[in-house]
Amino acid sequence: MTTIIADVEKPQDQRRSHEKDHEVHIGGSRRGSESLDMLPDPDAGKSDEERKKIDRALMWKVDRWLIPWLCLLYLLSFLDRTNIGNARLAGMEDDLGMAGHDYNNTLTIFFITNILLKRLTPRYFFTGIIFLWGLIMTLMGLVTNYSGLLACRWFLGLAEAGLFPGVNYYLSCWYKRSELGVRAATFFSAAALAGSFGGLLAAAIAQMDGIGGKPGWAWIFIIEGLATMFVGGFCWWMVFDWPDTARFLNPEERIRLRRRLAEDKQSSSAEEYDKRHIYAALKDWKTWGYAFIYMGCLCPLYAFSLFLPTILRGMGYQGTRAQLLSVPPYAVAATMTIFIGWLADRTRCRGYCNMAVVTCGIIGFIMLISTQDPHIQYAGTFLGAMGIYPTIANTLSWASNNIEGVYKRGVVIGIVVGWGNLNGVVSSNIYISNESPRFYTGHGVVLAYLIVCLLGGTIFMHVMLRRENAKRRSGQRDNMHEGKTREQIWVAGDNRPDFLYTL
Repeated sequence: MTTIIADVEKPQDQRRSHEKDHEVHIGGSRRGSESLDMLPDPDAGKSDEERKKIDRALMWKVDRWLIPWLCLLYLLSFLDRTNIGNARLAGMEDDLGMAGHDYNNTLTIFFITNILLKRLTPRYFFTGIIFLWGLIMTLMGLVTNYSGLLACRWFLGLAEAGLFPGVNYYLSCWYKRSELGVRAATFFSAAALAGSFGGLLAAAIAQMDGIGGKPGWAWIFIIEGLATMFVGGFCWWMVFDWPDTARFLNPEERIRLRRRLAEDKQSSSAEEYDKRHIYAALKDWKTWGYAFIYMGCLCPLYAFSLFLPTILRGMGYQGTRAQLLSVPPYAVAATMTIFIGWLADRTRCRGYCNMAVVTCGIIGFIMLISTQDPHIQYAGTFLGAMGIYPTIANTLSWASNNIEGVYKRGVVIGIVVGWGNLNGVVSSNIYISNESPRFYTGHGVVLAYLIVCLLGGTIFMHVMLRRENAKRRSGQRDNMHEGKTREQIWVAGDNRPDFLYTL
């Protein structure tokens, strides 16, 4: 489901006393959102223009260290979880004696295990799971029967469970709310690139059929698994826990980064565990609103990524040609994902961006279900990809923007992503082979998710947040903290009169 990344490097007593020494500010948590008067200003006396130049250089440095590596990790993750579709095209089912619903079962079992919750620092967490899932992927290439494939998919789901929510939470500890969207989108675009790159790579690796007595589909798993383990070996030195401990920043840069996050009421490090944050997340209606929206993102996402090769085969394309035709839709989706992330950051209209993008996806799947013409269906896959992929990063950035308190935000993201991932069980079982090429059940269910959950949920969330902002601007919420202690105000997070939600 997720990983809640906590600050466990400092002794518990030291962290607890450190937090109690800090006054509770309405602007954030006891340790999470520091106030500016707690931090020295290394740029005192500099002009605004000089400050902006220093800030741009600082964030470019952070981007260079964080984003490319995280993108690579997620590219490998998505490549390893979806390459089973490419292996299917390369003859995996026949070699393992799979028939009927067996392929769907191998997809379903991945998502059942996707509920891991563990508290580790980013360096331990990312290094551990990357090396582990690379090993499991390699072993998938050695299976000789259907049962072995099921077991590997089970453990692969367990190993990969926390990467996506963990990284989204991690990024929210480094960037302002208005900067998070394009970074999250760039990170998630690696999923679309994985689909594109995966088709090309699988087409090449499948030519190794027979080498070492292994079929081509087995080499897809083995080579991609070994590549993941190789990258995992470097992860320990490439991942930094928090801004205030990052080795690639000098002491002044660490202070600057903490100050800019304090200005935005964001945290630069993990705060002490407090179960009240879990209760606050569970009781917050926004948690379940975003979880409902994310259902409409994840079921279509997994349906599209896992079954695109099957859809192309249903259109009459076979083998290498089908693998290569899966590349362009993903490339377009990756470009659109980054563009929407940038646009949503600039406009702060994440809800409107979701509405516009999902409309493209709805049109695309209507094209897929309404005709048998392969040219129209192939055009529909482009619109489908453009309408699904950008909403993933945009929705999680939207949720992160509107949840204050670093631990509560981590819990909310975990719930949203975990609930969305459970819908992978649905997407794994709705594409029925004998319905090819129009796949009425599969496309119909995806359309329902897009219309009801993604579009409908986005409209509902946008309207409710707009109403709440209007009440806070008009002064109707000015008494929200009357009678509450500082501790209660701290736990309340974004439930305060001067916090305006991103729409």
